[in-house]
Amino acid sequence: MVGSAILRKFVNYGFKNLITKTHKALDLTNQNNVKEFFETEKPEYVFLAAAKVGGIVANNTYRAQFIYENLMIQNNIIHQSYLSKVKKLIFLGSSCIYPKMATQPIKEEYLLSNYLEKTNEPYAIAKIAGLKLCESYYRQYGCNFFSLMPSNLYGTNDNFNLRQSHVLSALIRKMHLGKCLETNNWDALMQDILIRPIDDLKKGDSKERILKVLANNGVHKEGFDIHIDVWGTGKVLREFLHVDDLVDALLHLAMNYDLPEKDTIQDFEKVDYFFNIGSGTDITINELAQKIKQIIGFKGKLVQDTSKPDGTPRKLLDVTRLSNRGWKYKISLGDGIKQMYNWYLKN
Repeated sequence: MVGSAILRKFVNYGFKNLITKTHKALDLTNQNNVKEFFETEKPEYVFLAAAKVGGIVANNTYRAQFIYENLMIQNNIIHQSYLSKVKKLIFLGSSCIYPKMATQPIKEEYLLSNYLEKTNEPYAIAKIAGLKLCESYYRQYGCNFFSLMPSNLYGTNDNFNLRQSHVLSALIRKMHLGKCLETNNWDALMQDILIRPIDDLKKGDSKERILKVLANNGVHKEGFDIHIDVWGTGKVLREFLHVDDLVDALLHLAMNYDLPEKDTIQDFEKVDYFFNIGSGTDITINELAQKIKQIIGFKGKLVQDTSKPDGTPRKLLDVTRLSNRGWKYKISLGDGIKQMYNWYLKN
């Protein structure tokens, strides 16, 4: 999602000398492959969006993969950027780096002030390591490497896997499938499942089997009653940012911010090594679900599945540091969800 948004926006801005590789063409966890890539391509600017990401269940299930793969990707790219004398590197992290019970809104200086949320601790530790790697390469070598910590992202090319996606995209898909059941539109339902597979469902499966698998994924039809599961209590708060706004902020800092010359610094603790990026406003999961329900036109019920975890109670970012440098988000949550759902229907 983020990588494709960066490419799309950069092209729109008129940048032409862009270097991209697919996952199959370049394994970023492989040190030799990354070394050969930098030696061959010699990039001047690096925007590090590559990561293994997912929602609460994915983070908690694939803990070893999340910490190992993210550490390897970051270590390889940041170190090779140093060896290749890259002019500027911007590393993208996550708001989950902050303590679970951090004072709200969360300032950058709250990093490492308390313990992390357990369900995504491996991912958070990897992202903290990436941030600190950039800071350390600046403090030792003077590298112009700094980081951005976005709030919960959503938008074009998001992940809609019902077991591994983030909350907003999962709710959009559940309600779309629920709407298909409400209108008895089995053709649209099967088209969705064939494009974005759910478990082992396939063309030709009986309606009974399809309904059973959907129910296991939080979309239920019982007689005329259609309802979807909303994970947790629904009371936790989340801040959301459209991916296009993130890229807009990234471009703003890429063109307008550099770390100061290392030799001029008397107190490294006062240097802005990273920036929070968000809207500065948050919403409960229940309020989010109601907003998505209205936009999609789903008329069924929303049921709390309290067997599923809530995660961190609240993650509202203080975006003062970034706003002081002249940037503010543009896409409202309602408009962003409408754009995302329209894209989903067309793709």
